[in-house]
Amino acid sequence: MSFLYHEFLFRPLFNLLVFIYNIVPGGDFGAAIILLTIVIRIIFTPLSIKALVSQKELSRLQPKIKELQDKHKNDKQALGQATMALYKEHNVNPFGGCLPLLIQLPVLIALYSALNSGLKPESLTALYSFISHPLAIKEIAFGFVDLTQKNAILAVSAGVLQWFQSKKAASFQAPVSKNEAPSAAFQMNKQMLYFFPIMVIIIAWNLPAGLTLYWVAATAFSIVEQIYINRKYR
Repeated sequence: MSFLYHEFLFRPLFNLLVFIYNIVPGGDFGAAIILLTIVIRIIFTPLSIKALVSQKELSRLQPKIKELQDKHKNDKQALGQATMALYKEHNVNPFGGCLPLLIQLPVLIALYSALNSGLKPESLTALYSFISHPLAIKEIAFGFVDLTQKNAILAVSAGVLQWFQSKKAASFQAPVSKNEAPSAAFQMNKQMLYFFPIMVIIIAWNLPAGLTLYWVAATAFSIVEQIYINRKYR
């Protein structure tokens, strides 16, 4: 498994990263990280859109699911059958939002490893023969960001963007009427709106700036995706 991971995920992504670095004017590794992030996210955009649309469709069905839960509160089997029938009637896959994310996960892990290895000279041995071998990779990005060191500004930026992304994601949920008590899921999501960004800041605070820069770029791209989906699938 480690051989397959290295040869079919990590190595291609690492070579793509170095290739982009070689063609970026000025050889800016920070710019290469951002461009690689955009390329990967564009490739996975159809899956991401599918997940977001599935989430929105499930949210629209929440009032009907709540009615079924009240109707079959004493019969779990009947509730399950009625719920699946509702999904089938509206052509909704309850796992549609999870599967695309699971498919992306191995690639994201390999991308994370490629970024983590990018500034290590010994990692350049993984380059293909047709990829130009840089003598050294510059550790300073944009003229002032040391990609090998922690960066508080990028860490806070990652947390702020994560909060904004979570805020936009909340708009996919069905609104709660004034006479309806918020569901447990709604209350949990409301708490995560603030808890998760704080956790992102804590984690990013201790990461090299190169990895945090990827996190910032990926989250910014996700926000753009969410805005696009919200406008197209209202």
